[in-house]
Amino acid sequence: MKEQLINAWNKMMEKLESWLDSIVVNLPNLIIAILVFIIAIIASKYISKLVLKLLERSRLQRAMKKLISKLVSILVILIGLFLILGILNLSKALNTILAGAGVAGLAVGLALQGALANTYSGIILSYIKNLKFGDWIETNDYEGEVVDISLRALTLKQVDNNLVYIPNKLVVENPIKNYSTTAQSRVILECGVGYESDLRFVKKLTIQTVVENFEAVEKKDDVLFLWRGFGDSAINYELRFWINSTSALEVAKAKSETMMLLKEAYDDNNINIPFPIRTLDLPEELKSLLETHERASEK
Repeated sequence: MKEQLINAWNKMMEKLESWLDSIVVNLPNLIIAILVFIIAIIASKYISKLVLKLLERSRLQRAMKKLISKLVSILVILIGLFLILGILNLSKALNTILAGAGVAGLAVGLALQGALANTYSGIILSYIKNLKFGDWIETNDYEGEVVDISLRALTLKQVDNNLVYIPNKLVVENPIKNYSTTAQSRVILECGVGYESDLRFVKKLTIQTVVENFEAVEKKDDVLFLWRGFGDSAINYELRFWINSTSALEVAKAKSETMMLLKEAYDDNNINIPFPIRTLDLPEELKSLLETHERASEK
């Protein structure tokens, strides 16, 4: 038993001595490897900032610029690691690491399908020229101003100042309505006037009111006025005209202003905007019965 312990101790000491010799022999390479690693870390930061500064001159989205700068930073660090493995004569270990990274990448890809899909969709959104910060869009039943496009979600600021985060995958897969792609937006207003109204005069007055109060409407032909049908209590029409705005909020304000202006103009010209009215046509026998009941109640 004692001899076995002595042999084990001697073997351990021999192993430690061989490790120490290996460290001493490879000490210069180890020092160089550490220096290379430090230089790679520092260089990645500066190169990342330089790339981001150069990309500021391009038309890429902010999220895409940050993504490219991060990828460049990671690439610099990877190059440094490959150099370190070569300096330390660990080429075999490099092959093992690459094989393990392939298996790990496959597992991670399967586990993060949703996140990767959003990341890929975010890259696609960053390349769309007709979608940029400040645009007023409607997508996935949400409407608002684009305030951010990250690698995970698109952020909209709604009229009530609330923020909506929509996963990039849903934005890419569904229609996008961009109100900011053109310089003008159309105001559409529906209303109705009483059956006793002069329809030609109503049309003329309505168009004149819009032309006089909106700068974008230069002439009467710019206003589209259409009678839509005979309603239960009014003759309904539809009014359309353009304003110099790409914001849905400005369109809503213009519509509200138009309603007030038309109400004032109609009141000044005794034009009635009727509310729903229902007339009951009673049989003569029922009328007589009701009158008899009222007389009896009075007595």
